[in-house]
Amino acid sequence: MYPSSLQKLIEELRKLPGVGNKTAERFALDILDRRDQDIEPLVNSLIGVHQSIKRCQQCAHYAEDDLCDICKDSHRTQSIICVVSSPKDVIALERSGQYKGLYHVLHGAISTMKGILPSDINLESLIQRCNETVKEVIVATNTNVEGETTAMYIAKRLENHPCDVTRLASGLPMGGLLDYTDDLTLIKAIEGRKKI
Repeated sequence: MYPSSLQKLIEELRKLPGVGNKTAERFALDILDRRDQDIEPLVNSLIGVHQSIKRCQQCAHYAEDDLCDICKDSHRTQSIICVVSSPKDVIALERSGQYKGLYHVLHGAISTMKGILPSDINLESLIQRCNETVKEVIVATNTNVEGETTAMYIAKRLENHPCDVTRLASGLPMGGLLDYTDDLTLIKAIEGRKKI
């Protein structure tokens, strides 16, 4: 239907998460309709991001230098580390503006069903970071089977370290209705209740 080079672009765009056939086609046609001087910044950005972005040597978040901007920030609380599964989780927590500690990005979660073992994620460097200056490790993995398994494994590995291991609260979302809430969420909400 399309010339082969345009079809190849559509197929490559379709590989992106959340991009279906119609969206990939729309993106490709928009790119094709742009003038050369308008497409050049996009191409340079794609090349540049692959050449300049790497993992922070301390927390494994995205960085352009050896350390990411968060790890370089001396105003952040150095004694608290929040463990997340992906860099997207760091961005979500940063948007809240409430957390002022450091992060540790696992780049995955333990999943025996998928064959992802503790050695397959960025876990050993977390254990090495947990020295006497770290007072708390907040495990902020997802509340699915993989996230819970990962959280339990981290807690077990750090049980002999001098830091507290905590888990983000889970339960009912703001505006949620009890009669529409699944059983597991209700169980977590009851377990995590607090005095008002």
